[in-house]
Amino acid sequence: MDEQRRDGYGGPPWARGAQGGPPWPLRWADREPGDGLPWRSTLLLAVFVMIGSGFAARNQPDRESLDALGRSLLLLGSALLLLRHRYPVPVVFGTAAVTLVYFGAGYAYGPVFLLVAVACFAAVVQGHRRAAWWALGLLWAGHLLIAHWLYRHLPPAGDSAAPWGQEIPAFAFVVAILAASELVRVRREQWAAQRAERAAAERRRADEERLRIARELHDVLAHSISVINVQAGVGLALLDTDPEQARTALTTIKAASKEALGEVRQVLDTLRAPGEAPRTPAPGLDRLPELVEQAASAGLTVRTSTEGEPVPLPPGTDLAAFRIVQEALTNVVRHSGSRTARVVIGYGPGRVELRVDDDGPATGGDAGGSGNGLAGMRERATALGGTIEAGTRPDGGFRVRAVLPVRPKETP
Repeated sequence: MDEQRRDGYGGPPWARGAQGGPPWPLRWADREPGDGLPWRSTLLLAVFVMIGSGFAARNQPDRESLDALGRSLLLLGSALLLLRHRYPVPVVFGTAAVTLVYFGAGYAYGPVFLLVAVACFAAVVQGHRRAAWWALGLLWAGHLLIAHWLYRHLPPAGDSAAPWGQEIPAFAFVVAILAASELVRVRREQWAAQRAERAAAERRRADEERLRIARELHDVLAHSISVINVQAGVGLALLDTDPEQARTALTTIKAASKEALGEVRQVLDTLRAPGEAPRTPAPGLDRLPELVEQAASAGLTVRTSTEGEPVPLPPGTDLAAFRIVQEALTNVVRHSGSRTARVVIGYGPGRVELRVDDDGPATGGDAGGSGNGLAGMRERATALGGTIEAGTRPDGGFRVRAVLPVRPKETP
């Protein structure tokens, strides 16, 4: 099928391995126009019908012997089945007509009816149920007409009317074909829906992973480049008048760029080897002193405090808390006129609260940053089921407040 060819497989999805597909006898039913002619299955069916019809003719001496015409009809019906996936409607009517002619010519009952069953099966599973019903209905009506009224004018000579009781198994045969075909059609639609759901889930996971990597890269680069930018300005300004201070600025730039490269390399390693454990642990609130030191090197004094009894945080929550504080401090460095900030980490029942405040007015843009940084903080909090608020305080400063849930079952 088209979708299967696009992803490199020529057969049904369940032929690829443990994909939750149907049992192997029904694989052939999942074919569609354009999949190629079913030569092997048709050839096997033709051989079975020819041999079985020969046995049936020998066991029914009151019927016509299987001559060249009878074998030609059997071959014609089998040949039509080669096109059952491309032209299911003409094939189902064609095989019904061939079967009716075969029966009207007085040949023995036998595997010839299997040709109609296969054609009907292919038509129904491809959505042409009405055509299949009509073909079987016309075949049964023709069978009634030949067996009970026209038998006097058709071979074999001296034939008598068929007993009405034999119409019960004939009717059961028709119902069984339709029921089996409908069952396979419904199951096939369910399997297609399940495959679509799995593909959609895989796309969602891929999108979420890309978003996570984008957030990580943004947080790492925005923070480090902000520090580098400030220190580069300090170094250029003091290069001639205070070389020692300029050297300190360059040292800070070196340290910040080295740390940024390390974190970017860690993010890129997850792309190169997905599923492997990271070589270095993800950052958490235990690295808050490093953020304070980096902010200080950028000219921002940060005071930290803790409220409540600290508890170990799950890795995902710990990383999100660290990145939110990091991005909030980066926004203070980039957008606030204040040179001081306060970070409060509050631990409560089932939650951790983060507050980052600064007292200065905005400089050249929104104080809290209205771009990807704030959006990334919101995405991190929302992904964990938390909330985040960012905006100006009544006294003119700016506050970022995030509340992240800490579920007891996740706490080590």
